[in-house]
Amino acid sequence: MTINILKKANDVKRVFAAVLAVTTLVSVAACGSDSTSASLDSNSGKTTKITVGVCPGPYGDMVEKVIGPLLKDDGFELKTKLFNDYVQPDKALASGSIQANLMQHINYLNKFTKDNNLDLTSLGQVPTLGLGIYSKKYQSIDDIEDGSTVSIAADGSNLARSLGVLEQQGLVTLKGDIDSTKASVNDIASNPKNLKIKTLDAAQLARSVDTVDVALVPGNFAWAAGLKPAEALAMEQQDEGVINVFVVNTKDVDSDFGKAVKKLLTSQEFKDAIAKSDFKDFGKPTTW
Repeated sequence: MTINILKKANDVKRVFAAVLAVTTLVSVAACGSDSTSASLDSNSGKTTKITVGVCPGPYGDMVEKVIGPLLKDDGFELKTKLFNDYVQPDKALASGSIQANLMQHINYLNKFTKDNNLDLTSLGQVPTLGLGIYSKKYQSIDDIEDGSTVSIAADGSNLARSLGVLEQQGLVTLKGDIDSTKASVNDIASNPKNLKIKTLDAAQLARSVDTVDVALVPGNFAWAAGLKPAEALAMEQQDEGVINVFVVNTKDVDSDFGKAVKKLLTSQEFKDAIAKSDFKDFGKPTTW
């Protein structure tokens, strides 16, 4: 009898300990869920560290050499985290493992967040290196021969963007009733040079210059690969949809960091710093 009573008492203790452990874990998780928001507010005169996701190209340098230094007096220390594709920076931002990113234009942001049910928001535009048409075989657009293979980005937003650039140069025309930000290869109405369109991951486009006749390479990947805009057969005629944006979680837009970035991106101080930097010839934000 005594043994049974002791056994029951031990069982009760074990159940109580398990409940306490679960309660503690839930409490810790709940506290952690707000850590990203809290980290974006100024911290009583102390420096708040912010991680900004970037892709290969100039925008990591722009964060480290221009944007970061200009935000120091506001109490923020920026560091970058490099991602090798366009997919992970937005997912990392949504999960809270980074606090911001600078690697995409607004058309891509809008499509990717809708497709993946993410709640991310642009704080504003930055100077942007446009998409270029590159070739080691041809010296001009007019030189492109019938049946040439042309590589373009596979992701929906940049695929449509690339088709728009081909249309700007008279190499294809798109169906008139198609949204130009959502066009696909199937929306080509005419292709007078019978170009063979090959879709690749955007990160592979710079390397494809060696294996195809013509490649359309987004500015950040062209920069990272040492492809110079002056060497392109043609550069994109940029509109607002393809100007890169600085992005945070929507809940952090009105944080101290969100407000500081938003103010900085339209400031004369930022314009002057860009004018003295390696980014001075990039396409300018429409807000400037």
